[in-house]
Amino acid sequence: MFRSLRFRLPALFLAGIALSGLVASLIALRLFQDYTHKETLRELRREAAGLAQLYAESAVQTSDEERPPPTFAAKKLEAATGDRLFYTGAPVFPGQESGVTRLSPAEVGVDLSEGRIVTFEFEPPREERAFLAAAHPLRLGDKGAVFGHLIVAKPKAELRATWLTLLSRLALALVAGLVVVGALALYLSRRITSPVLALSKAVDRVAQGRYDVRVPDVPGGSEIGHLADRFREMTARLAEAQELERNFLMSVSHELRTPLTAIQGHVAAMQEGVVTDPELVERSLETVAAETERLGRLVGDVLDLAKLDARRFTVLTEEVDMGRLCDRAYSAFEDEARRRGIDYEKRAKDAPVIVSDGDRVLQIISNLLSNAFRWTPDGGRIDLALTSSNGSVTVDVEDTGPGIAPGERERIFRPFWSTDGRGTGLGLPIARELAVALGGRIELDSELGRGSRFRLVLPQG
Repeated sequence: MFRSLRFRLPALFLAGIALSGLVASLIALRLFQDYTHKETLRELRREAAGLAQLYAESAVQTSDEERPPPTFAAKKLEAATGDRLFYTGAPVFPGQESGVTRLSPAEVGVDLSEGRIVTFEFEPPREERAFLAAAHPLRLGDKGAVFGHLIVAKPKAELRATWLTLLSRLALALVAGLVVVGALALYLSRRITSPVLALSKAVDRVAQGRYDVRVPDVPGGSEIGHLADRFREMTARLAEAQELERNFLMSVSHELRTPLTAIQGHVAAMQEGVVTDPELVERSLETVAAETERLGRLVGDVLDLAKLDARRFTVLTEEVDMGRLCDRAYSAFEDEARRRGIDYEKRAKDAPVIVSDGDRVLQIISNLLSNAFRWTPDGGRIDLALTSSNGSVTVDVEDTGPGIAPGERERIFRPFWSTDGRGTGLGLPIARELAVALGGRIELDSELGRGSRFRLVLPQG
């Protein structure tokens, strides 16, 4: 379970979010601590300055002024803010209650002799907690001598309470965020891992040789969806290849059985003395020779295809008279054309000479003609045309067969593919591979019900 992608994906996602949230919270807390510390010191300076001015004015008031000392303001400040007030130096109001606690310089623990505002931390007598403090000098007049310092202090515990409040809220926000992110991560994990697990099960079935697997559709055009589409295409190709292999074995078995049966029958008849007439013996030998040649062609086709697939095919280079080559290919099918009543014609506007492998070019044209005669009905029409232009030579083989459906036009060039279960399905694949090996190509133009035209295009140089 813990090693599965469905567990590790949301776990890693959550761990990353938690770590990021923790780091962000610590940074935010640290920044908030610095901010509150600076703001507290600024507030203490402002309060100390205001109170120091009140005390200084009260200390130098004339006898006809009836303002009481600022005790009320000090008490009100302490009650409102929770701050504590202290002072150092001579009594601010001898014989009167000033409202603040007097400290000695030793109890303050900070050098205040420079006569300026000083911020510091200290622990007053009889207090068991630390304070942040601001000390403001007390002067007689604007430029008079300093006779003491007024200290406004705030307990640091109040700052820590503020920090803890923020920390608790950050923790609550982090937990809530993790819950939301966890739900989202679980949802995304299921969206991602479900098709992956389905693909994994499909791969297991394919590894067992079962290609009839159903891969679920993955919407959205994601990488997983692209992978599912490619895997679905692969399984379809594998299933098709398996079907092609099965058809090939059946076709080859049939193609081998027919000539072998004929050969065995004629040889047995001659061996057993059933056929003794010289004319019949000669006809039997001709049949055996023809069937043996047929077997040789079948074996040669299989070997050629194997060599082409393995890229171990040798191409010769020689001057090839395409006019004479087309004549040879055309002549090989004249008898069949007459026997079946097929209108068989050859057209050649010129007789170009190319540099190529003559035997292989003849094999390509013969395979195309053989395919045309196979599908053209008796009484139909087959044309062989030779042209040249722009440094290339074109050989067209056009028939009046049933035509080829658009979905079948690529399949017919796959090895062992046969639409009617007859033949080995090797002629067209070998022709196209040979054309590519010779630097050319085979083009197909077909219309259902009207026939097909195969075009061999070869470079002239």
